[in-house]
Amino acid sequence: MSLLDLLLGKPLASDQARAECIGVAAGIPIFGLDALSSAAYGPEAALTLLIPLGAAGIAYMIPISASIIVLLAIVYFSYRQTIQAYPGGGGSYTVARQNLGVSAGLLAAAALMIDYVLTVAVGISAGVGALVSAIPSLQSHTLTICLGILVLITLINLRGMRDAGLVFMAPTYLFVGTLLAAILIGLIKTFVSGGHPVPVEPLPRITQATALPGAWLILQAFASGCTAMTGVEAVSNGVKAFREPVVSTARRTLTVIILLLMVLLAGIAYLVRVYGIQATDPGQPGYQSVLSLLLAAVSGRGVFYYVSMASILLVLALSANTAFADFPRLCRAIAQNNYLPHSFATRGRRLVYTQGILVLAALAGVLLAIFGGVTDRLIPLYAVGAFLAFTLSQAGMVGHWRRVGGKGATRSMLINGLGAFATGITVIVVLVAKFVEGAWITVLLIPGLLLAMRLVRRHYHAVFLEVRSKTPLELTDTTPPLVILPVQGWNRIVKKALRFAFKISPNIRAIHVDCGQGSEIFRDEWCRFVEQAAMVAGLAAPELVVLPSPFRLVLAPIVDYVLEAERANPGQQIAVLVPELVERHWYHHLFHNKRASVLKALLLLRGNQRIIVINVPWYLDA
Repeated sequence: MSLLDLLLGKPLASDQARAECIGVAAGIPIFGLDALSSAAYGPEAALTLLIPLGAAGIAYMIPISASIIVLLAIVYFSYRQTIQAYPGGGGSYTVARQNLGVSAGLLAAAALMIDYVLTVAVGISAGVGALVSAIPSLQSHTLTICLGILVLITLINLRGMRDAGLVFMAPTYLFVGTLLAAILIGLIKTFVSGGHPVPVEPLPRITQATALPGAWLILQAFASGCTAMTGVEAVSNGVKAFREPVVSTARRTLTVIILLLMVLLAGIAYLVRVYGIQATDPGQPGYQSVLSLLLAAVSGRGVFYYVSMASILLVLALSANTAFADFPRLCRAIAQNNYLPHSFATRGRRLVYTQGILVLAALAGVLLAIFGGVTDRLIPLYAVGAFLAFTLSQAGMVGHWRRVGGKGATRSMLINGLGAFATGITVIVVLVAKFVEGAWITVLLIPGLLLAMRLVRRHYHAVFLEVRSKTPLELTDTTPPLVILPVQGWNRIVKKALRFAFKISPNIRAIHVDCGQGSEIFRDEWCRFVEQAAMVAGLAAPELVVLPSPFRLVLAPIVDYVLEAERANPGQQIAVLVPELVERHWYHHLFHNKRASVLKALLLLRGNQRIIVINVPWYLDA
């Protein structure tokens, strides 16, 4: 087994695609990990902004979480309809493009692409940050650990959808199971104690209020808490990854993911309220996450606490997997419409869209490297892209039902319209609340991406116009080309190239560059081995052209000669034969120059339609 097979698995044939499709059990960790893991930081993000309100801030967690859950329910019903109406996948991009126009579709695509890159960088950074806070001695290795996890997730996803589901299944269900168990234990203790449970571990004292409750502060907390909704669009983007019946399987997967997230958000908000848990400032000594405080209050710092915290750290670090499942599929849909390079639509050895995976890993790696593995400053950008995509998707579904009509169309339009309004207001709130903190970067990045995609589309359209032909094959001019063959000396490689040259044209010129070392020996060999052999065969001997090169340049004189020959023969094509050694082993590349490859590159860069470059390989047996 080769190293590549060991790392990525053996190649899969196209007819094995159905075997790679996944069911609900594997779909939850693949497409739901991002959404589910947001329960670990969404409530904390809201609660942190409420610290200045003291005890009153804790009381606001339930209405804020309830608002987020209601919004989540609206988005859920909308994406159920999206899956039914667009089983080919593509999610927000496809819905917006087909119902609101190309510009709206590209806007949704740009927003989602930014969101997915941030998901990877922030998710990995959050997990490693939690690990470093638990083991401070690892702080100096933060970036290395982040990049190591990124490489690991990339390799797992390159192995295929099914393998990724199997790998991420255990940590996902451990995370969900421990949090549900903690919530259940907390609820039982709350019921038994009459609504006033006693923490097993003492909680930090609630700080005094330093501000009065205000609408703007509550809206900011709501905007931060909305990060808990990132990732819920993932299933609608990857519908085709599910096994038959595709629509039913995808909708059941989405339902389970949303229900679990709702239960986690509601349970955490309620227990935070009844236990009186206030967030601690992440920038201050003694910081503990809200989930750490909650688990300690409910069960103490025993085995269950450490298993739960380990699952949280693991899931946070691996939450990037949802982006790896969706980003390549989104890029494929965009590439099929010529707004991204076509290579994004090509499946790799394991039937995944390899280029999308690699580009996502590269972009996230650059972000991690720039920020040293600490991407807290990227979090304000996080929810903007997701909610913008939500809004465009639901507005697009309003257009879909209006266009399609039928039974239940009016009710569906109302649901989607309400969703578009609610998520649209949320976009504005999030953008305004987080603008100074960094959301302005998203405002700049999205137009940049839109411009780039438009330029790609323009290029493909220009190529199409240039190469298309509506006329039959023209066979009026079949004049053989002028063959130019660069030769360094007489050997079997040159002999093979010359034999091929005689087969395609009687007009052959051999180009020899004399770097000042004399060419008498070569001229003698050319006379004996080529000219005399051609005379015996009754063929015209190739013309030998010796180009002097006092400064020892080899390639430049050849390229200049070819271009001059093209200008001097306006009615004839020029075929340049390039003899080249093909090495059998990697270390052979150290022993031979790459003049042939460089010559081909120069001819392709400086050539035109009348210059044809033909490679004549010689495969080494040594």
